[in-house]
Amino acid sequence: MRNGGIMHLGPNEIIDEFIRVHELERPLVPPFCMEHDNQGQRNKNLVPLTRSEAHPSLHTSRRYFPLQEPKRRQLCHQLAYSHLPAIPRTTTNMSFGTKATFHTSAQIPTLGYGTWQSSPGEVSVGVYEALKAGYRHLDLAKIYQNQPEVAEGIKKAYKDIPGLNREDIFITSKLWNNSHRPEYVEAALDQTLKELELDYLDLYLIHWPVAFKRNGAADADNLFPASENGKAVDVDDDISIVDTWKALIDLPKSKVHNIGVSNFTVEHLEKVISATGVVPVVNQIERHPLLQQNDTVIKYAKEKNIHITAYSAFGNNSIDAPLLLVNDTIKAVAEKNSATPAQVLLAWAQVGGHSVIPKSVTPSRIAANFQEIKLSDEDFAAVSKIGENPVRYNIPLRYSPTWDVNIFDDEVEKKATHKIVLGA
Repeated sequence: MRNGGIMHLGPNEIIDEFIRVHELERPLVPPFCMEHDNQGQRNKNLVPLTRSEAHPSLHTSRRYFPLQEPKRRQLCHQLAYSHLPAIPRTTTNMSFGTKATFHTSAQIPTLGYGTWQSSPGEVSVGVYEALKAGYRHLDLAKIYQNQPEVAEGIKKAYKDIPGLNREDIFITSKLWNNSHRPEYVEAALDQTLKELELDYLDLYLIHWPVAFKRNGAADADNLFPASENGKAVDVDDDISIVDTWKALIDLPKSKVHNIGVSNFTVEHLEKVISATGVVPVVNQIERHPLLQQNDTVIKYAKEKNIHITAYSAFGNNSIDAPLLLVNDTIKAVAEKNSATPAQVLLAWAQVGGHSVIPKSVTPSRIAANFQEIKLSDEDFAAVSKIGENPVRYNIPLRYSPTWDVNIFDDEVEKKATHKIVLGA
């Protein structure tokens, strides 16, 4: 290279230098994109030139190194590693590694791996691929009915990933609605630990503020007890969310290190806190650009130091509405940032210190979701603007069988027969 380096050259000059030194035709020059050095500082002279496949050994926010042939690989490595500041090489961890801190001082990785709506036979592979890609936060639940498969994926990862231990993985699971009575709560936790082959959970959540009826301890596997007409789930109005929250508080700390809730509104949170004095460490909620909840749940959580975990970050198939992945604004921001729509939505979800739990069972998508980007203020505002008319994908009143209960007080729920039992 001229003058012993390329840091003084612009993008076109870099390509010209390749052509001159290696006697190449311009179309054959390997694309190059690296915007940050190993200190996280932006190299302003290096900008995206051409988009290509990801190079697995660069810890940068964008990685576009083609490796189709030895000649190109040689040139890329010559350019990347001989003339630029050293880049930490890793084949697993391409996220920013960001963690949020609970009010208990425990920490949770803000980018996790979700297991909802994963088909039987897919989950163990998905969990294994996620851990191999570098995820260290797994989100699970009894109702997903796949926790034994999760255990298989974790055990395989222990064998294949050097140095990976239980303490390296933050594992969340959730109490299902048919186990809300205090006498059922610890037994439900024990069953989850048995399915996962674990001694403890990092976090245990009340999945919904709704209790289902149950015909004794032997009826634990009846996850959706039917009402008399068979069209609705049998809701238990004798159990309050305060009753269930107190039971979680009483769980042995050796079995669960942190406790929280999911799908709770401000009213629900206020009630359990005022009744017990114990603040949930987490409220896991549906959150995405079409359901931001900034002036309600998000505001209250910030005041009380409750961490927010977002699920359904891409939307889902619960209603007849397109996924956010195909939204024109999201796609435009993705193209601008040389990213995928999923990466844009995951970056948006984490602004403010929240965590997010995308689900995929496709290895390439699992890995791509772990390649994080940062959104500019302008791009964050553009994505946020699409939420001017909120859309909630997950309303159990629409489920089949229906949950005939008003949870969020959305307009469609106001006709429901039951409401959330808050408690004393």
